[in-house]
Amino acid sequence: MIEAAGDTPEDVTILDTEASPEHLSRGTARYADAMLTVVEPYYKSLETGRRMAVLGKDLGLDHVALVANKIRDERDLAAVREFATQHELELAGVIPFDEHLTDAERASIAPLDHDPDAPAMVAIGELEEALKNGRA
Repeated sequence: MIEAAGDTPEDVTILDTEASPEHLSRGTARYADAMLTVVEPYYKSLETGRRMAVLGKDLGLDHVALVANKIRDERDLAAVREFATQHELELAGVIPFDEHLTDAERASIAPLDHDPDAPAMVAIGELEEALKNGRA
């Protein structure tokens, strides 16, 4: 239950929810300070992310942003940036496509335990720091 999460500034709870507005309709946003919507550089994913961001803002979340995931090259990143700009959405972070994550999945090992220095893990760590320091 999310109500059991701490409410002091030192307490951080991260929810990884499905790509559906259902959890928001159940009141998740009332307990959130921010919402990051993870998108891939494809139209359907970007459009779903946009819809989720609009819904989050409509529910009163002050900080709603996108996280670009599985970015293979500059073309992928440019597509996400252009979409975000067109729809006035913040891009909080970029996670590169990383075969280390696939390798970890095959080995049934958490990606951080499999290779903490993998490019995706480094990018996630940078996003974490940006969030903690109010830059994302």
